Amino acid sequence: MTRTHLALAAAVVALAGCRSAAAPRVAAASAAPPAWEQENPLKPLPAPPLGIEVNWAALRVTPEKARLGRWLFYDPRLSADGTISCATCHQPEHAFSEVEPHSTGIGGKTGTRKSPSFVNGALAISPAYFWDGRAATLQEQAKGPMVNPVEMGATHEQVVANVSRAGAYRPYFREAFGDERITLDRVVDAIAAYEATRLSGNSAWDRYDAGDEHALTPAADRGRELFFGRGRCNQCHLGQNFTDGKFHDIGVGWKDPGPGKPPASGYADRGRYDVTHDPKDLGAFKTPTLRDCSKHAPYMHDGSLATLREVMFHYARGGTDNPHLDEAIAPFPLSEADAEDLVAFMKALDGEGYQDVAPSHLPR
Repeated sequence: MTRTHLALAAAVVALAGCRSAAAPRVAAASAAPPAWEQENPLKPLPAPPLGIEVNWAALRVTPEKARLGRWLFYDPRLSADGTISCATCHQPEHAFSEVEPHSTGIGGKTGTRKSPSFVNGALAISPAYFWDGRAATLQEQAKGPMVNPVEMGATHEQVVANVSRAGAYRPYFREAFGDERITLDRVVDAIAAYEATRLSGNSAWDRYDAGDEHALTPAADRGRELFFGRGRCNQCHLGQNFTDGKFHDIGVGWKDPGPGKPPASGYADRGRYDVTHDPKDLGAFKTPTLRDCSKHAPYMHDGSLATLREVMFHYARGGTDNPHLDEAIAPFPLSEADAEDLVAFMKALDGEGYQDVAPSHLPR
């Protein structure tokens, strides 16, 4: 064999070796992403719908955080026994509220309040979360249910340990935060980022407000006039999210305790007072958003009003009189037809942008 033949043979062997060594890398590169990633691909942050303004940079929300937070929001492993997730009570099909008057948590334990919606929650005029405002940020709010014994029933250390055991989460923490460390603050920051992306706008009201005179039905238009006129509903339900973010006593849950007993004992739930211990906050609860409220029944912090019609007549009566009734609450005349028109206007606040379906696969 000539030197030329030997050189060619050596080249062929070397080339075959290179191809053999490269083959596994090609196979790895072409492998399909895991099911949870196919269901939840990284995508840009949503453009705000009509009627909503949002500054993602100011909120420190990124696509990577929001994607990670979506998995964590729907992951029941954040609870002590792996049965309760954030979505158990904040259900996307009900605009992230629920249909029960009181939330049910771990072991079937029942709380005393209904889960409010957090849609557009990152855009609060006066940031305060929970019905009593005990959390100042969405991140702080996310920490609370984790350790509440009637909600998720875990400890914060358990939450971190449970997420850490799912090793497939680590690359997504690195993607969102720069390294693979899993900490409580990172878990809740990701959940808050996902929650911040649940926006609602482009409702019939938003289109009307943008200049489309035909966006509201005749009934909704009459309801609009009542809402901003005789009903004075916009004293508390204002801004792009139809809430002032403040706390008001409208008499829900108060009964006269009887002669000789202190008025404070008439409250089934003392609300904001248990946070501030200020007597003026007795029986005061946060003004909820009216966006998508048609999906939030039953209503109020205790779920005691079954329908929007009942809500309208509660306000028309001037609430339930008590020593701490908010001064903005005053009776006004309301017929059945008026109530129907106000309800039609409430339905005109149903928007789009928040909708989601729970992923069927989570990082393992």
